[in-house]
Amino acid sequence: MSKIILFIFGFLVWVFLVWPADWQHILVGVAVAGFVAFVTGDMFVRRVHHFKNPSRYFWFLYYVVFFLWECVKANIDVALRVMNPRLPINPGIVKVKTTLKSDTGLTFLANSITLTPGTLCVDIDEEKGYLYIHWIDVRSQDINKATELIVKRFEKVLKRVFE
Repeated sequence: MSKIILFIFGFLVWVFLVWPADWQHILVGVAVAGFVAFVTGDMFVRRVHHFKNPSRYFWFLYYVVFFLWECVKANIDVALRVMNPRLPINPGIVKVKTTLKSDTGLTFLANSITLTPGTLCVDIDEEKGYLYIHWIDVRSQDINKATELIVKRFEKVLKRVFE
């Protein structure tokens, strides 16, 4: 079942990348998605029952839009900082707490933080649930405040998708 799910997702991504698709692209997509699913299917999909809940798909689509909006806001913020002659930055590494437990959820959270300009996830402590984030403008060293400012907005949606 996990290989089938990975095949479907891989094939859909392939179709979106080669759009408009003709029969040659479809054939290559089936071959590539099938090969990848066969070789790695058991490594990526551990909780097959999560994929049977259709609301997770809608939450994931919401997350994509939400993430893109957060990236736009962060890009504008970093651009304004760079264009400011005083360069108003206060860089540093902060420790934040996460309640996500699944590997996929943690990976999405860390990548979302890293892909958002101005923040970079440098380490994850899975046992204790901490992430160490390099932040372009440290507003607080307090774990709870930093968690609220950096992590909570992503984590709230990712819980609905992956937990």
